Amino acid sequence: MNILGIAAGFHDAAATVLSPKGDILFAGHSERYSKKKNDADLCLPLIQDAIAYGGAIDHVAYYERPWLKQLRQLYSGQGIEWNKLSARRIINDQLDHKIQLPARISTHNHHLSHAAGGFQTSPFDRATVVVIDAVGEFDTITIWAAEYNKQGRATYKKLWSQRYPHSIGMFYSAATGRVGLRPMDEEYILMGMAAYGERGFGDLMKQDLVADDWNIRFRENLHTGLEQKYLGHVGDIDIAAGAQDLAEDLIMNVMARARGHGWSRNLVYAGGVALNCSANRRLGELFDNIWIMPCPGDAGSSLGAAAMAYGGRIDWRDAFLGHDIGGAYPVNAILDELVSHRIVGVASGRAEFGPRSLGNRSLLADPRGPDIKNQVNGIKRRQQFRPFAPVILEELADTYFDMPRGFSTSRYMQSVARCRVPELFPAIVHADNTSRVQTVPRDGSGIRQLLEKWYVMTGCPMLLNTSLNIRGEPMVNDRADADRFETLYGVKVCS
Repeated sequence: MNILGIAAGFHDAAATVLSPKGDILFAGHSERYSKKKNDADLCLPLIQDAIAYGGAIDHVAYYERPWLKQLRQLYSGQGIEWNKLSARRIINDQLDHKIQLPARISTHNHHLSHAAGGFQTSPFDRATVVVIDAVGEFDTITIWAAEYNKQGRATYKKLWSQRYPHSIGMFYSAATGRVGLRPMDEEYILMGMAAYGERGFGDLMKQDLVADDWNIRFRENLHTGLEQKYLGHVGDIDIAAGAQDLAEDLIMNVMARARGHGWSRNLVYAGGVALNCSANRRLGELFDNIWIMPCPGDAGSSLGAAAMAYGGRIDWRDAFLGHDIGGAYPVNAILDELVSHRIVGVASGRAEFGPRSLGNRSLLADPRGPDIKNQVNGIKRRQQFRPFAPVILEELADTYFDMPRGFSTSRYMQSVARCRVPELFPAIVHADNTSRVQTVPRDGSGIRQLLEKWYVMTGCPMLLNTSLNIRGEPMVNDRADADRFETLYGVKVCS
């Protein structure tokens, strides 16, 4: 029985296909097909590709309970959208009834979909699961005890929760809007800005906005954002620093509570807030082993809903689960371009599932040049302060980076680490001397082969790695996208 998992209707719609044996046959994002950044709705080409890779669909699993979400919207004063009370209606409306849906459609609690996407792809038999996002149906934070029963089915017991409107995710989005960025989209830019700000404003924001930092209760509903006059005397970068500091403290309070339940020293962390890699560096203070699924936000809940319907452990291998640009990984062509121009695009193999490029839809560069960071930011139409990530041979990561506890490997850019020799690699070191590290194991992948040859040629075990797109556009998906990128931005894209 093939299961089609669906997440749609809020932001970053996605689809996943699971086989009857728990293999992930496909996972992709609507935005990559519609070409609309963070597209909230399903699009026909996405579902057609999912079916092409996954085969006939017997069961559709939807990532939340639509009627319960509408009840929360009524409670919050947003009103009810009567056409969004059932998953079947939502999917049919978004796809213009052009896909024949199976008789069986199941819906699953929003936070449980996050939890399942994390736990059932993890290597753990038993784990403490923490979900932190903006809001699901009503929950904004949940802590779960997860394990497999004798029949091999995942079981979840809720240990604690916080509910709307008290939300770390909504607070961070409100701060994002306060500094002139797009909420529910550019929170990662706020995180990058924070490294430049003065410390101490987090305490002021906590005093103003938080009623109870242990139970995560805010003084007001931040769903509608922060007024522009709030901290009007404070610069944007200092507000960013304060928001990051306060968010980290609140996250660690949740993690301390989770650890205090004594269920497991294995942590599975999910929800959109789990993408805050600066905060994640502290998780190892409380847990021994950490798993963050590479797509922990709502798009990843398409996999989570399918996992809930499937019930058992998912055969997680890597994040290359989307559209396939066939052919061998173009190692030699990439090397030639790096040597001659120092910057090159790659669009090869299956696209990454999740917001971060991992080598198949990447813009790569030599990290050693002092001017490379500004050049790549210029190509991507980004603010010049924005940092870039290194992708490095896994066995050499600790030589160049002080990897935080719990992240001796970081294959999906889940945490930042302090660079031991920042003067050697100015293109991938942020203002605070940290980098969002991607480590690559000896797995025979294309990006591994590339790094090995690059290391032999140059003595440098890493490359700058960023997503193959410009600001405000989704990542390149197919060869036509790659050709467009090459033409418009003057960067060779190898396939």
